[in-house]
Amino acid sequence: MNHESVYALYKNVAYIEDTTPYDIDGNVVEIDMAAVEAKYTEMKAARNIQEKAVADAKQSAIDKLAKIGLTENEVKALLG
Repeated sequence: MNHESVYALYKNVAYIEDTTPYDIDGNVVEIDMAAVEAKYTEMKAARNIQEKAVADAKQSAIDKLAKIGLTENEVKALLG
């Protein structure tokens, strides 16, 4: 069970113990595992898109720095 997906779908879930979600009063919250799995897939895809955008932006910056004449070592020094 992906806890992040459960919390995103079920705002009344206060905590999860093992694989059982509970509300703030300690009552078990019934969840739809298919919905949790779908939300996990959605969140993972969004995270992958964001990570790719960051990597693409970094590569674009490297390419631009190289075009203005910085050496590979200078680019590495700037990026850490």
